[in-house]
Amino acid sequence: MSDTLLVLNAGSSSVKFQLFAAESHLPLLASGATDGIGTAPTFHAFGNGVPNIKQTLSEKATQEDGLKAIIGWIEGHISVWQIKAVVHRIVHGGEEFTAPIRMTSDIFHRLKKLIPLAPLHQPHNLAAIGIAERLLPHCLQIACFDTAFHATRDALFTAFALPRTLREKGVKRYGFHGLSYEWIAYLLRRDHPDLAKGRIVAAHLGNGASLCAMKEGKSVDTTMGMTALDGLPMGTRSGAIDAGAVLYMIQELGLGPDKVEHILYEESGLKGLSGLDNDVKKLLESNEPAAQFALAYFTLKIAQYMAMMGVSIGGIDGIIFTGGIGENASSIREAVVKHLNLPAAVRVLVIPANEERMMAMRAFALIEETNS
Repeated sequence: MSDTLLVLNAGSSSVKFQLFAAESHLPLLASGATDGIGTAPTFHAFGNGVPNIKQTLSEKATQEDGLKAIIGWIEGHISVWQIKAVVHRIVHGGEEFTAPIRMTSDIFHRLKKLIPLAPLHQPHNLAAIGIAERLLPHCLQIACFDTAFHATRDALFTAFALPRTLREKGVKRYGFHGLSYEWIAYLLRRDHPDLAKGRIVAAHLGNGASLCAMKEGKSVDTTMGMTALDGLPMGTRSGAIDAGAVLYMIQELGLGPDKVEHILYEESGLKGLSGLDNDVKKLLESNEPAAQFALAYFTLKIAQYMAMMGVSIGGIDGIIFTGGIGENASSIREAVVKHLNLPAAVRVLVIPANEERMMAMRAFALIEETNS
């Protein structure tokens, strides 16, 4: 029987998982997801030496049902795998949580206070912790934070130009996608040590999108701010917008704060620009002028923000693309690079995202440290 780490990435409509052996090299044993929660839920999984599975769940299946499907499938092979710890991706750790941590009731309630800073993600991340504690009461619950990689940045890159009284209350730039950027920094050290010591702009491009300026493997600057709404335009999120435009929507157009929040998070970005869809693949296949405009805007903003990131680190030695769009949409990458007109010496790489393995590595190190 093998002790394992169950790594979860829980969202509003899906729960993704990877299962790793709890040993130094962290072999991947199984992976899968419950998708389509709220519409047409399905569960699929595959693993080493065990039958793959794909099944339709009840239309009324919830996040808890999705987790039950995952844990039930794993426990169906209990003679092979024993879950030792459940590792959770938590989007926002605020100022307090800057490293992986064992969950307690007190920590859980402190993380709930950060929900307004990540309303699309934090509630679902935390709900998964509560469910996992009920389903696996004897397992460790470990939280890894998407903000943690950026926690060591200088105040020059974290401050807003606001009164000190507000800044002291935590109104600052936190940054996100840290687990993805930490994975990139790790792989560069392992596979491209010369580049790892240099000035890197990494682009995590998916339905959520951001950039990170890294120097010697550490975050110096990033495009997301206090929330995961700032910076680049995204699938349905606006990205950076004049704060005055938000005030205008509320004060002059009579839109309530909840409505404005919904527009900025759910109806903007590529979806809002195109009036069609937030799926880059569909927009690339479309002949509609609005689809082409949305993609042109997206690539222009990525390039503009990359140049800004380059200023933060004094130049660019390498650009890394990752995430679903960054890895798979070559035309998007080419358009961004064309805008930048980079010197030949700048290296451009594609590195597949693997936040789950990064989480497993950090959780395993925490367990080993605790046991030593």
